[in-house]
Amino acid sequence: MSPLRRWLRCGVVAAVIGPSVLVGAAPVMAVRPPAIASAPPGDAAPPGRAEQRTTCAVPVPTDRPTVAARDAAALLDIDRVHRIATGRGQRVAVIDTGVTPHPRLPRIVDGGDFVTGSSGLTDCDAHGTLVAGLIAARADPADGFVGLAPDISLISIRQSSAAFAPPRRDDDPAATVGSGYGSVAGLAAAVMRAVRLGATVINISEVACAPASSSAKLDDAGLGAALRHAVDHNVVVVVAAGNVSADGGCRDQNPRGPRAAQWSTVRTAATPAWFADDVLAVGSVDSGDGRPSAFSLAGPWVRIAAPGTELTSLDPRPGRTGLVAALAGADGAIPISGTSFAAAYVSATAALVRERFPSLDARAVMRRITATATGGGDGPDPRIGFGVVDPLAALTATTTDQPRTLTARFHPAPAEPPPSRLPMIVSIGGTVLLGVMLAVTSRVARPRVAPHHDDGL
Repeated sequence: MSPLRRWLRCGVVAAVIGPSVLVGAAPVMAVRPPAIASAPPGDAAPPGRAEQRTTCAVPVPTDRPTVAARDAAALLDIDRVHRIATGRGQRVAVIDTGVTPHPRLPRIVDGGDFVTGSSGLTDCDAHGTLVAGLIAARADPADGFVGLAPDISLISIRQSSAAFAPPRRDDDPAATVGSGYGSVAGLAAAVMRAVRLGATVINISEVACAPASSSAKLDDAGLGAALRHAVDHNVVVVVAAGNVSADGGCRDQNPRGPRAAQWSTVRTAATPAWFADDVLAVGSVDSGDGRPSAFSLAGPWVRIAAPGTELTSLDPRPGRTGLVAALAGADGAIPISGTSFAAAYVSATAALVRERFPSLDARAVMRRITATATGGGDGPDPRIGFGVVDPLAALTATTTDQPRTLTARFHPAPAEPPPSRLPMIVSIGGTVLLGVMLAVTSRVARPRVAPHHDDGL
């Protein structure tokens, strides 16, 4: 399968995990993210020595958003949201495969390239540009497409690529393992870079997964320290939950189970998503009906969800000005679907909230977003967390102490409803009434006798 397909279907940085943790189903066992490192890493990029191994992604152009993309915009109330906030004054760092400059992304800064050492404004994979478009694309009346926070400024940090790999070394066969180039250590450095460059929100649509039995091989204590550093410096960090795929790093879906037992039933660990105290980990729901996407990796760390299927975004090819609805793959067109793109909507919402409520710190922004989510029931669901993001509610709600459950617009697949008690009540009532009538009739028709008590009743 092509690196492009791995990016869009898996949404993982599999290159950071050795072969021993990418094969076989993992047993169920209790896991926890590691204790974060005592000090955060620096923000220096590792040497950019990756070599291109495959051709760049080929987009499938369109002249208008897909039906699902229009559904997503309607479900998120984008038109009404933009009457209140557009993200002005906020800086969103997109740590991804780079972002190609586009006329509809007028405010974009090169945050550096951890892949080849060239520019963060280079995107061979298309992934980062698609994410950026969903966050920040300016409107164009000709097609009706617009990002959720079109007035933000972007910082593009190219941290990974499925089209690149480290140079081949005969003495280091593990150096080419995985679907491309990008490491957990590099991701930690990219987070530190984004903080230094003044980001108010960081979007990480990258995930590294490992079976629960091998989660220590993620070696992500430094990443945890970088994430804690970001939040302590008043930066909201939004991350993708990850996509389940037989040919990716996130191979084994986590069971739902009771909330109290969710950590003890984890099969697949996912970083940075599982650092739940410091990030908003985002699952995907269907853009049309809001039901949890089957591919979205569940877990006790998932805090919220957003539309993530069959979306539309900006054309990632240099010099192009239009839209794309899919990318070409070996087996046909690959829709723009995944938790990567759901995360983009939540990052944009965070930027909107930061504009609307500038006095809120990063953790308060995250609490407000989860507290105004819809369809989460009475507690976090491992598929969608507290529910589906509701940008309008996040901007207008007067209370955010608890997640909303009464006016939910989106719902996970419901459990089978309990049988109605009405037929039973009617039946019992009718039986009792019939018994009374028979008793009365009997008393009238028969001579009076001593009452009989049946102790067995």
